[in-house]
Amino acid sequence: MEVIQSGIGELIQPPDINAFREWNRKKQKAMVDKRMTEAEAVRRFIHDGDYIGTELYGTVRCPQSVVNEIVRQGVKDLRVAGQGVYELDILLAAGLVKALDITYIGLEVYGISNCLRREVESGRVDTCIEWSNAGIAWRFKAAAMGVPFIPVRSMLGTDTLKYSAAKVVECPFTGIPICLLPALVLDVGIIHVHRADMYGNAQVDGIQGFCAELARASKTLIVSTEEIVPNEEIRRNPDRTLIPYYLVDAVIEAPYGSHPGEMCYVYERDEEHIKEWVEASKDPETTQTYLDKYIYGVKDHQEYLALIGEERLQYLKQIVPER
Repeated sequence: MEVIQSGIGELIQPPDINAFREWNRKKQKAMVDKRMTEAEAVRRFIHDGDYIGTELYGTVRCPQSVVNEIVRQGVKDLRVAGQGVYELDILLAAGLVKALDITYIGLEVYGISNCLRREVESGRVDTCIEWSNAGIAWRFKAAAMGVPFIPVRSMLGTDTLKYSAAKVVECPFTGIPICLLPALVLDVGIIHVHRADMYGNAQVDGIQGFCAELARASKTLIVSTEEIVPNEEIRRNPDRTLIPYYLVDAVIEAPYGSHPGEMCYVYERDEEHIKEWVEASKDPETTQTYLDKYIYGVKDHQEYLALIGEERLQYLKQIVPER
């Protein structure tokens, strides 16, 4: 194929699909108990310099309890697939991100991320490569399919493509230009779900996002869940199991694990808390005060929930729209 155009962005995580396939062949396939705490999962599986990714956009199902633990443990120089909102803002606020494959990081109706701006302008984030939201998700899909790239029309004719690491080629079948997105293999994927069993079979209610693709694009997969249920309950609705056990390396029971984000049909997002973060993130000093209070100042997710308060958490459950 003739390459017509190449994006000028660096390919932060070049795909080695054969190595990824070999990694997957060696993963544990037995149904073993994978339950552990956030602290244990982060300590065992996430290391300085790793390329990590979180699933879904906005504050829906953000794997916040795990991200908070990454911040507590100070895992640094992370390379990140930047398609989140609050959880990636927190990683940036803590100064743990070195490179970003970015689509959007901001606070939605509250505007662009103050932390992203500070980290990029200061040079602490030294690489920032642009992709569309669909582009990042399709890069995971390519990795899940076991192919080094995926052809799409998305991003053609845009500056997003120009500043990415994608390529445009002449299609060998039609002769028309087509965009090739490189597969994105994660060192560690992090996903929050509604329920899982102790082996890692995981189910999601409501919007499914791209959890199936990200799970299959991850060398190591950490799943946090609102509740751990018996395997028999999972088996009663097997069609809802988007993530099978053999992809999963850690299962963490984390009720309200998405807070201040939301879980479809379980609890709403904590708008007051999000507003508190937006105001705090405007200045480095108040950003640090927020981190000290809600992350460094508590030892784990249970202490974090106690700090938020049972009354507030119950209120977020009660205002969820009926299914």
